[in-house]
Amino acid sequence: MASTGSAPPALPRHVAVIMDGNGRWAALRGLPRVEGHRMGVRAVRAVSECARELGIPYLTLYAFSLENWGRPEPEVRTLMALLQEFLGSELPDLLRHGIRLRVIGEIPSLPLAVRQILSRTMSATEGNAGMTLTLGLSYAGRNEIVRAARALAADAAAGTIRPEAVTEDVFASRLDTAGMPDPDLVIRTSGEIRVSNFLLWQSAYAEYVFTDVLWPDFGKSEFLQALEEYTRRHRRYGLTGEQAGAPPAK
Repeated sequence: MASTGSAPPALPRHVAVIMDGNGRWAALRGLPRVEGHRMGVRAVRAVSECARELGIPYLTLYAFSLENWGRPEPEVRTLMALLQEFLGSELPDLLRHGIRLRVIGEIPSLPLAVRQILSRTMSATEGNAGMTLTLGLSYAGRNEIVRAARALAADAAAGTIRPEAVTEDVFASRLDTAGMPDPDLVIRTSGEIRVSNFLLWQSAYAEYVFTDVLWPDFGKSEFLQALEEYTRRHRRYGLTGEQAGAPPAK
């Protein structure tokens, strides 16, 4: 990747991806939507492998939103079946490459068979330290924030925490992503320019890269292009360019 100075640009520590465009990919080819989802699994493998090879420690993929339950029942059943198939086939690779699997979202709403294989896979990979792969399943950012607020409210009512003791760090510790760094980069595919209720709290200062590429066509080269774009950004976190150490204008 190109560098703006003598030191190589820093890669993001945590990349999150809104995987979008499976249905449109299939429609453009006159195929059933399920074929787009099947090809989307290939993109998951390509991006996960590239992130691991680059040494990016956290990769979070928005796989199924809480709102997606409203899709046609046959499509939802197919997505759940593909998820089971993916988890069953990928466990050997997760173990071989030291990848830990995590899940965020309303896990109890998932089918029992999916919950069981998720539990087995997370348990089997819990000690892995090479990379953390997180799947957003039955996930919605507002829902996550409400659940965290309810948990803190219950603790306050029980007298185990004082309201004035609730800081941003305390609140973040009640989110599904507790223990993980906030995403540095969020990528969205398929040409849509919106955040779709994804990691609303955590992405407050994330950089966004939007691409027209549909998710099934998103592979290693597209992922590297997004990372290249990230290295050209200057993150100021509300400070001036001078305070944040902006490179001098050329």
